[in-house]
Amino acid sequence: MIVFLINAIKIIFLLGFLIFIHEGGHFLVAKICKVKVNEFAIGFGPTIWKKDGKETKYALRLIPLGGFVSMEGEDEESENERSFSKASISKRIAIVVAGAIVNILFGLIAYFILILVMYKNISIATQATGEFILTIFESLKMLFTGNVGINDLSGPIGISSAVSSTTTLTNYIYIIAVISVSLGVTNLLPIPALDGGKILLLIIEAIRRKPLKKETEIQIQLIGFSVLIALSLIVTYNDIIRIAK
Repeated sequence: MIVFLINAIKIIFLLGFLIFIHEGGHFLVAKICKVKVNEFAIGFGPTIWKKDGKETKYALRLIPLGGFVSMEGEDEESENERSFSKASISKRIAIVVAGAIVNILFGLIAYFILILVMYKNISIATQATGEFILTIFESLKMLFTGNVGINDLSGPIGISSAVSSTTTLTNYIYIIAVISVSLGVTNLLPIPALDGGKILLLIIEAIRRKPLKKETEIQIQLIGFSVLIALSLIVTYNDIIRIAK
């Protein structure tokens, strides 16, 4: 029972923290760009804690598998001058990309510090971090060339299993660094419903010099979301099969 509780705490902290810094990146850049944020939430589902700020509601929700920053005019029409839709394309791209960038930078810095503490040598930490970055690019290359299939991907269950298997603080920090970078890179993929998909739509808007129709954009996002749900179910099934073996 104690082991179960410890593993649960490790998993919830890891997911909650990485989601927090990801959404925090969106939130901070939105504030810097003077875009009105209506809600900053960690988790999905029923609200278990909330606090009303000056203009933003802060909430903690029951299911710790995501989060969101709800901005004025992001998903609805708004004439508010501080709405997301009224911001320049460069500002909107900065807001959207910020979450992934924070995850990637945090993961790389955590990995660098981990190696530095282990070997007390800056050159070794620098070299190891460089190799870590090359490994990430190689993984992306394999993903796009088809050398990595759906069966090789891991979802929340697979991640939870990997986190539970950590027995030292070093291993735990390493897992946090890897997952943080993976989360950031994955979110930048040009797939609708991910940050990368939103960035792609903003680039298209910049090229066309006018936004897509709201209905068209919503349909694209819904299709992307449906594909992600289907992919998540497949990955979750594969995770269960691997663990059961």
